[in-house]
Formats: sequence, structure tokens, C-alpha cells
Amino acid sequence: MLTRTPSVVAQVFLLLSIILVIAIAVIQINQQKILSPGLKYGIVLDAGSSRTTVYVYEWPAEKENNTGVVSQTFKCNVKGPGISSYENNPGALAKPLDDCLKKVKERIPVHLHKTTSVYLGATAGMRLLRLQNETAANEVLASIQHYFRAQPFEFRGAQIITGTEEGVYGWITANYLMGNFLERNLWRTWVHPYRKETMGALDLGGASTQISFIPEVSQENFNSTLQVKLYGYNYNVYTHSFQCYGRDEAEKRLLALLLQKSSTSSSYFCGSLCTQSLRPANYYPNQSVSFRGTGDPGLCQEMVSLLFNLTACKNQEDCPFDRVHQPKVKGNFVAFSGFYYTINALNLSDHFSLADFNTSMWYFCSQNWTQLQFMLPKFEETYARSYCFSANFIYYLLIHGYNFDEGNWAQIHFQKEVGNSSITWSLGYMLSLTNMIPAESKMIQLPLKPPLFAGLLILLTATALLCLLFLVYVCIVSRNRKDISRVEYVFTPE
Repeated sequence: MLTRTPSVVAQVFLLLSIILVIAIAVIQINQQKILSPGLKYGIVLDAGSSRTTVYVYEWPAEKENNTGVVSQTFKCNVKGPGISSYENNPGALAKPLDDCLKKVKERIPVHLHKTTSVYLGATAGMRLLRLQNETAANEVLASIQHYFRAQPFEFRGAQIITGTEEGVYGWITANYLMGNFLERNLWRTWVHPYRKETMGALDLGGASTQISFIPEVSQENFNSTLQVKLYGYNYNVYTHSFQCYGRDEAEKRLLALLLQKSSTSSSYFCGSLCTQSLRPANYYPNQSVSFRGTGDPGLCQEMVSLLFNLTACKNQEDCPFDRVHQPKVKGNFVAFSGFYYTINALNLSDHFSLADFNTSMWYFCSQNWTQLQFMLPKFEETYARSYCFSANFIYYLLIHGYNFDEGNWAQIHFQKEVGNSSITWSLGYMLSLTNMIPAESKMIQLPLKPPLFAGLLILLTATALLCLLFLVYVCIVSRNRKDISRVEYVFTPE
């Protein structure tokens, strides 16, 4: 009876130990949680010709097909002009940047500041400054680098991007925001859209304008075609940037042309590289000149047409203007930046006919200054006085420059943003950069911490082994006793 009780107890402990080992192992395997490694952040400064804008982007650290699923979380316009305007005083750049960077620091978790990369991309304004005064351009970039060394972020450098890069990054942004690269399926996972066409991109900046799209047939004779790889797919994109055809520089060229027709000597805009060929011999950069608008839309249109060299290509179908070969425009386009702001001033929606555009433009340009103040959604004199020129310039650029017509004009959509994200080259730049930023592995959270799990397994396994050894011992002892009892029974005297 005494031997049987410990044996039963040992069997119970052995059975419980085995059950517990199996139960803990099953729970540890089946109840584990796969956690995202969190978010990564990136900061891009769009240093345009007229102003600088700071964008903050975030994306899941594990990425999709080697490219991050990026979203814009914050935007801040730096006060003052573009960085190229600081050529004579680069040190003055720090103060306007401080206001935006202070807000950026509050948006990004403090523990991620050191691992957050900052990129500054300068566009046509700095491209022109570098051509005009390379030393001054380098000093401006050096001042920016010096400023960011004192910031908590990981500064990856300030660079002047090419017009081609600006164009293709704008195309990437537009198509990414329109969902042409990725979309969520019924299971909430990211997939490539089935048979979804990409959109062309039209960007109008202050010093340059860009057109980017995928042609009907990839043609090797267009040397502006680039291959872009995103989310595991390749795209052959035609893109071209027209220097000096940005809104501000084009207006300077128009004023310089008007100046040539007058008896006035010169003005500040003749100091631009884009107006160098129009600069008179008696050039006085500090002289002020006043222009008075006539409210004559026909005359304005006639003068704007002089900005486009439409005869340089000698009527070649694939060479609309400025000696640049371009494939025929195809599909839908999104027009943003300066395109959108001008259309908005004309009180047009994002989608309208060419006839509606001409009617609105003609009506707008016919108004006097007093009437104009009540027509604009937001009246700012600096921009208000230029909208008539901008509208006529856009007309000639799209119709005579890019060869849109009444039939395919309806395929142009004028937009500023999609959702909360601005349509600008900087997002496409960030998407491309995430191809080079290593992804992080997903983290696995277990119900029991590894040391505790290992300790329990060892304890329960040891308990089971001890119980098993004890039961083996009890069996051996019990068998020996039976054998002794049998022998004693055989030799018992009668």
C-alpha cells in the first residue's frame, strides 16, 4: 500500500508534466503575434525657384516589393523667397528654415530623430544660378549643409536635381497618389492594379515646366525616355524639362520683350539668365520700370505667342517647339503646381472643356483692376497681376507646345493634391529613395518571454523524467520482491 501511493503520485505528476509541456509549446507557437517594426520617416525640402516647402513622409519599415508605401504627414511653407535668392547672403537662410524645422521636430517621435533622413532637392532656380554663378550656388548649398549639421536628423545632403529628375519624380507622385502602382484588395493587402493605365504629369514651376508620360509605343529616338522601377514593375517614361518656361521666368521674358518695344532702357528682370538674349546694351539693373495693363486679351495673347519658337522644328510632327522631339501625348494627364493655381484663379474646376477655358480666360483678362479684386477666391496683388499672363501662357504651352487639342483637352485634370498629399516631385523622390533604404524584419511577440518559456520547459521535462525514473525504480523493486516471495514459497518446509 505504501509503495502503491508514491507510484500513483508519480504517474499523476508525469502525466501533468507531459500535458503542460505540450500545452505551453502549443500556446507559444499558435498565440505568437507578428508585429510591424513600426514606421520610418523621411523629410524632403523642395527648394523651388520661388519658395521652399518642407514635407514629412512616413512608411511601414518592412516595405512592399522593395519600395515603401509612403504617405505625407506634414507640410510647411518656408517664409521668404526660394534659396537661389540668397546668393548674396547665404547665412540668412537659417532663420526662415528654423520655424518649419521646429514644427517638424514635434511631428516626428523624438527617439526616431537620429534615424530620420533629410534630403534637400533644389530645382530650376538653383539650376539657373549654377549656370550663372556656380560659386554662389555652391555657397548657398554649403550654408544649408552647415545649418543641418546642428539638427538632430540624419542629413543626407543638398543637391540640385536635374530637370529630367524633377519631371519623372512628379510623374511618380501623380501615379502613386492616383493608385496606379498599388491598391488594397479585399484582404487589405497591397497588390498591383490589374490593367490600370498610368497618367501623364504636367508640372509648371517658377523657372521650368515638365511633361512626363508613357508613350503609345516606346521609341528609342526619344533620348528623354527613362526606365523607372517601382514595386517590382518597370515603366518606360518619356520626360522633358523646359528651362526658362516656368511661370516666373516666362513672365520676365515677356516683360523684356515689351521693354524692347518701348523707349525704356532696362529693368531687374533683364538680369535673369533666361532674358540674357533680350538684354539691351544700356542695362541698368537697379532701374525701376512700371507696366500698365490694358485689359486687352487679344493683345496679351499675341505677345505671349512670341515666347514660343514654333518654327524651329520645321513642321515636324514629333517636334512641337524649342527643338525638342516629343512623342504624341497619350492618355489622361494631371496638371499641378502653377497649372492648378492659375485655373483656380479663373474659378474653374479640375475638369472642363477648352472652350470653357478660353471663355473664362478672355473674361478674366478683360476686367479692370477694381473688378479683379472681387473675382479672385483669395486676392494677393503679387499673383493677381500675373494671372492673365499665366492663363495665356498655359494655353500656348498646352496647345502649341505639347500639342493638346480640343479633343484630348478633356483628358487633362487640374489638381493640387490627392487626399492630404500634395502632388509634387518630392513624394516621388522619397518613393525612389525608399528603394535604397533597407527594410526591417517584422518582429514576433511571444506569449511567454524566451527565458521563462525555456525555464518552464526544463522544469517540467525534469519533473517528467524524475517521475519516469521513479516509476521505473518502483517497477524494478516490485518485481524483485515478487521473485523473492516466490522463492521463499518454493522452499518453505512442510
